[in-house]
Amino acid sequence: MGEIATSNRQITVYFSSKSERAKQTLAYAKTKGLAIQEIDILKTPLTGTQIVELADRLHIEVSRLVNQDHPSYEKHFEHHNFSTDDWIKMIQHHPEIMKQPIALCGDKTLLVETPTDIIKI
Repeated sequence: MGEIATSNRQITVYFSSKSERAKQTLAYAKTKGLAIQEIDILKTPLTGTQIVELADRLHIEVSRLVNQDHPSYEKHFEHHNFSTDDWIKMIQHHPEIMKQPIALCGDKTLLVETPTDIIKI
């Protein structure tokens, strides 16, 4: 059992409060009457275990959780092949570089590409 608790009765959304896509996704979900638990990754730091678990639930490597096109990534890092531990530390110290929003409901996990994707969960 992982560190992230999920429920079939609500959608947990990991997001950055600075992300326009996240704001639009949350607003869309609320207009549809979906029960949402919001976790702002800028205010609630993720543990290494949570980051690995999110990647596992999405069936991707931790490195693919990082948006290497984000201005903060380009400012602080060079494109490089890092170890999983390095990617985790990068996300922990600069959470804004994590691809998001990520929605979880029960055993389903979705990286939201467009705000309307939230209803797929």
